[in-house]
Amino acid sequence: MVRSLWTAATGMIAQQTNVDTIANNLANVNTAGYKTQVNEFKSLLYQNIQTKTTSANGDNKPSSAQVGLGVRNASITSVFKTGSFLAAESDSAFALDGKGFFALQGRDGETYYTRNGNFMFTLANGGNMLASTEGLPVLDSTGKAIVLDESYVSSRITVDGDGNLCYPDDKNNPQPMGIQIGVFQFSNPNGLEKLSESRYRQSSASGEPINEATNQNIEKSKVIQGYLEGSNVQVVDEMVNMIVAQRAYELNSKAITTTDEMLQQANNLKR
Repeated sequence: MVRSLWTAATGMIAQQTNVDTIANNLANVNTAGYKTQVNEFKSLLYQNIQTKTTSANGDNKPSSAQVGLGVRNASITSVFKTGSFLAAESDSAFALDGKGFFALQGRDGETYYTRNGNFMFTLANGGNMLASTEGLPVLDSTGKAIVLDESYVSSRITVDGDGNLCYPDDKNNPQPMGIQIGVFQFSNPNGLEKLSESRYRQSSASGEPINEATNQNIEKSKVIQGYLEGSNVQVVDEMVNMIVAQRAYELNSKAITTTDEMLQQANNLKR
């Protein structure tokens, strides 16, 4: 009976983490580029109640007697399914239709990746620099910050599906400027380290970034100007998952209460 106390306790802890994950999904339902996170569980060790594999008559048993010792969280994975495209007022807002990520240069010099394409042009580094809302430079396909001469009017810049920046000529026809917004993929995006502000960091589990501009063996993403990728959180699914997690938490709590009552009755036997 003491075993059941600890087993039920592990279930409550696991379901609490599950509710925390669901709450985080619901909190970010309007966060651009956010990806739904899903809890995965695994069972703990099993304890042998009876290791003998034969019955009292000497007959072989088809299975042994083992009792599980609870559950724990195995991982919290992200579902990298493309969210819905939302029209944006800014011409420097971009959405990615595909598996790619935009690249940002952090203040610490490291490269970070994001699906949130809510960018803007700002005066920095001696020109108009394309940056995130936090002021981090957006990198091009060569890994350099995108900085344009001040003679360019940012509102007239257009971007094609491959991420090439274009500027109108004398006849108002968009011409490539020789700058391409960097888009990168990963062999295992779930291995990326999740950070705040919808950013990710490369890790040993994610593998090296794959540059879509130089790699011809991958399906390239399409850059869509004037749109942002919304989160892929399904509110109805998350509410159902929360109800299931709450009921599982209650059941584990009931198991602890039942075990406590059984222990109390066993203690009363000596009175």
